[in-house]
Amino acid sequence: MMKDLFPILSTLRRHKIAAGLIVLEVALTCAIVTNALHLIQTRVDALQTDSGMAESEIAVLTLRGSKPLAPERVATVIGEDLARLRALPGLKSVTVVNQIAYGNNSNNSGVSLEPDSKGLRVSAAQYASDDHMLATFGVRLVEGRNFTAEEVLDNFKVFSVAEPKIGQLIVNKIMAERLFPGQSAVGKTVYVFGNSPSTIIGVVDTLTHTQLHRARGNGAGAAMILPLRGGGSYVIRAEPGQLNQQIKAVTAALESADPSRVVTEARTLTEMRTRFYAQDRAMAWLMGGVCVALLLVTAMGIVGLASFWVQQRTRMIGTRRALGATEQQIRRYFQLENLLLTTTGILIGTAGAVGLGQLLMQSYELPRLPWAYLPAGALSLWLLGQVAVWVPARRAARLSPVAALRS
Repeated sequence: MMKDLFPILSTLRRHKIAAGLIVLEVALTCAIVTNALHLIQTRVDALQTDSGMAESEIAVLTLRGSKPLAPERVATVIGEDLARLRALPGLKSVTVVNQIAYGNNSNNSGVSLEPDSKGLRVSAAQYASDDHMLATFGVRLVEGRNFTAEEVLDNFKVFSVAEPKIGQLIVNKIMAERLFPGQSAVGKTVYVFGNSPSTIIGVVDTLTHTQLHRARGNGAGAAMILPLRGGGSYVIRAEPGQLNQQIKAVTAALESADPSRVVTEARTLTEMRTRFYAQDRAMAWLMGGVCVALLLVTAMGIVGLASFWVQQRTRMIGTRRALGATEQQIRRYFQLENLLLTTTGILIGTAGAVGLGQLLMQSYELPRLPWAYLPAGALSLWLLGQVAVWVPARRAARLSPVAALRS
């Protein structure tokens, strides 16, 4: 193999432009495909994010009336609606909540360990609902307890004063660990609104931010539940296989209770998830298409250049065959030549991939490009180069010495 190296290097020096173009093509493919695969993986990770809810059993309904209710009437009307809906057969649970995953809203509050937001402060997704929220969402308490009906407050009354007071709250595990690392959060005091303390009475396993991309990353995804009864969406959880039927029953019950109201939207959580991640799926397919296109173009470039060089070196091949070179030696010559070109391109492309990954990380807050992608990309391009050059190399190896010398 080493005795072929010097003739190959001599030949490549005489064809610098063609060799340089292949090296450049391999380098660009390596840099772009490596980062594109990383982007695809981040999208796939997003698609697999666990919301922690019983998604296949949940639907969200939005109401609109002919005229807005007075703030002091909202809690009363919601209480009457919930009592009516909870009497319907086939419903596991129902509640009204200010926000839900895959929705368009995003309510957040800062939580600190000292009054007036002094000391450590954690930004958390703020859910507001009653004691039926955990059962409706299907989230699991891992520590502490749920709210009682008596602890649920009227949202309008709480925020009608200058210093809102909320005695209890429930947090998710991420938030508990952020506030009290290595300790139990149950029974601890935190401050959500000014100087009024709130006691953590429970910790749930998984409760994500409504925009689930915030649930990933170091320390992100803190969430809490406040025991507040107020406006929002009606969320129902039905028995398995009965969700669509229950949506119709709940819609009819809500609209018949007040003819001036209509259910403007009723969607299953599965449908909301599909719509929420539509852009991520489209981006993953687009990046996949870009990868395939670049790899095909690179392979075609290698095949074209190798085929051209086989034609240009017909007499050289014939001479080597006449001097006793075997088909395997001729084929190995072209494969080694391709290996040198692709290796050079991969070395340049690897540096480009790291630089491009750093730029994407700084500009779009993407995770750092994992180092494992670099050897994986290099191995893929090496294999691609050897497969692409196989047919031209095989054709060169099968040239008859007499025919090659006569050409």
